[in-house]
Amino acid sequence: MKTKRIVLFASGSGSNVENIVNYFKDSQRIEIAAVLTNKRHAKVLDRCDRLGINAIYFNRHSFLKTDFVLNVLKSIRPDLIVLAGFLWKIPEDLILSFPDKIINIHPALLPKYGGKGMYGSKVHEAVKANNEVETGITIHYVNENYDEGAIIQQAKTVVDPDDTPETIAAKVHVLEYEHFPKVIAKLLAEN
Repeated sequence: MKTKRIVLFASGSGSNVENIVNYFKDSQRIEIAAVLTNKRHAKVLDRCDRLGINAIYFNRHSFLKTDFVLNVLKSIRPDLIVLAGFLWKIPEDLILSFPDKIINIHPALLPKYGGKGMYGSKVHEAVKANNEVETGITIHYVNENYDEGAIIQQAKTVVDPDDTPETIAAKVHVLEYEHFPKVIAKLLAEN
């Protein structure tokens, strides 16, 4: 049986990356081939070092103006590209080269609280400011627009009146850690 290869993209601490790596660490069928990051000093690099995962840094120029990232991905031949806290918009050449193979997780129930500039604490602050009674996560395919790709799965949690953006974030992280690896496994099983 062919091993399925995942490439993860991350911009920050890499908690979702570590969760995904740990989920698949004993798998004979699924391999985390590499983690790519656009932040030279991102904490995800420390996690990758500790976890023994190949990590590659790239800058804005190499991402948007050259084929560097595309060539790295073509050399790895991933079955799935997973954006796990990656904040840059994916260039069209990558989307066209890997159709229906790039997924993202968003910390809200899209289409609410999506789009450019809506990430991390900004999302949770907006949820609180608008007195939402629920929030959650959306796992979706990536297209040429922020947070507009076809939805794969959503999961919800209650927002209590006394929740803060920080407690909302904690509830959302629980959903991310629970659902994201399972959706990845399901997508790879279908391919």
